[in-house]
Amino acid sequence: MTFSIKEASERLGCLAHKIRYYEKEGLLPYIQRDEHGNRLFEQEHLDWMRLMSCFRATGMKVSTLKQIVRLALDGDSTIPERKTILNEYKEDLQRRQHELAEALEAVNNKLAIYEDIEKGKVPSESDLLDQMESISKNNR
Repeated sequence: MTFSIKEASERLGCLAHKIRYYEKEGLLPYIQRDEHGNRLFEQEHLDWMRLMSCFRATGMKVSTLKQIVRLALDGDSTIPERKTILNEYKEDLQRRQHELAEALEAVNNKLAIYEDIEKGKVPSESDLLDQMESISKNNR
């Protein structure tokens, strides 16, 4: 079954412009066209676009996607290279995930402090900052 760009856009939940961009960048090889020049998408194209959207959502560069596509077009002999690219990217994602988890924890801790301040359980933050300034001046 083939899909028009409108149908592909609806199924993917993205703008047709994004699909055209992916094709223009060479990320969707072998898109067929009908007698009027309209793009015809197969389910495999939609699956690949979903995967690319996931990669892009994580910040993967279009140039990296292009490299993966070029290697895939060269055949299965390039699987080790593609695996290396994805393994390196996975390591970067894991590092970023750890950094985001730490940042989320810091935000949650700060929100808990604000809750405690609002409930009167701890002194206000401005009082604490004034105390720190006072201590700093005394140590000079």
